[in-house]
Amino acid sequence: MIIKKLKNIEWIILICVCILITIGCLALYSATLSTGSDELTKQLVWLLISIPIMITVIIMDYEVIAKFAPIAYGITLILLVGVLFTTPINGATSWFNIGPASIQPAEFAKIFVILTLAMVIAKVQKNGKEEISKPLKLLAILSVVVVPILLIIKQPDYGTAAAFIVATVFMIWVAGIDKKYIIITIVLAVILLPITYLYILPDHAKTRIDVYLNPDVDSRGAGYNIIQSKLAIGAGQLLGMGVTKGNQTQLGFLYPKTTDFIFSVIGEEMGFIIAAIVIILYVVIITKTIYVAKTAKDDLGSYIAIGIAGIFTFHMIENIGMTMGLLPITGVPLPFVSYGGSSLLTNLILIGLLLNISGRRKKTIF
Repeated sequence: MIIKKLKNIEWIILICVCILITIGCLALYSATLSTGSDELTKQLVWLLISIPIMITVIIMDYEVIAKFAPIAYGITLILLVGVLFTTPINGATSWFNIGPASIQPAEFAKIFVILTLAMVIAKVQKNGKEEISKPLKLLAILSVVVVPILLIIKQPDYGTAAAFIVATVFMIWVAGIDKKYIIITIVLAVILLPITYLYILPDHAKTRIDVYLNPDVDSRGAGYNIIQSKLAIGAGQLLGMGVTKGNQTQLGFLYPKTTDFIFSVIGEEMGFIIAAIVIILYVVIITKTIYVAKTAKDDLGSYIAIGIAGIFTFHMIENIGMTMGLLPITGVPLPFVSYGGSSLLTNLILIGLLLNISGRRKKTIF
């Protein structure tokens, strides 16, 4: 039985993750060389902590893990409320500082919200797939994700909140929601977007959108980071300027270069080829994750996997897109590459769940 599970596991996902982590550590080494920061050391410590946890998640049956998810979900909501009363860092109350470590509850919320949402959808659909399209039941499903999203927006952390929205859309789409709800949502979004921009978004969020549309409007202020990021990526050309030799990276023009703009460091110092390989690795991970969702042994496994695909898809597109000036800056990290202990641990747990689900499926033999 164990041998069969090992054969079924999508090892290519883990291989891609290992390559991304290696590239990320190399980029962190270079990005912290001129500042003397210990972020690479901290990242390696978090990696050592994360690996045994990921292995444990792979070994345990995901159905057993999912049973405890509602309890963890409740604890996560308490933490998301508690973090609002902490001292702001860069204008956001997103972290608990525990000694030398900073814990970000919104990251861990991804795990338990996806698990709980998958459980609720699967439970609602026990009497038929069409149950998800009944208004009251759909509202019950959406309430699972609306509460943490509102708390995360309050921090404020719009990027992470958007990741939850994308994951939810992936999950209810796969669950077979009536397409009229999708059409209604799109129409409402088109109507509400200008209203949200004019009357709801805070000034700093409006500024980011303005800068996205025209970076030169404030080239020494709000538009500075994106301009420097594009210069760095362009300067890398095909093969890069060499690790530890990037002008924008080493002279401190990129900020924050270990988190939001780590892809810019890769583009400048390692060049187009490595940057393209990074994108290809993410595409492989997401494609394989969708395949795991299609071949899972039950609906619960499918919904968990597709929710994880939504998280990774959003983070990849948003982070890489914003460094190139294709999307507004939201402060979203690049999974497995950006510095961040909470992010690394969360993402490796999500990978553990994927490998868990893939190992227990009835894989199609061609």
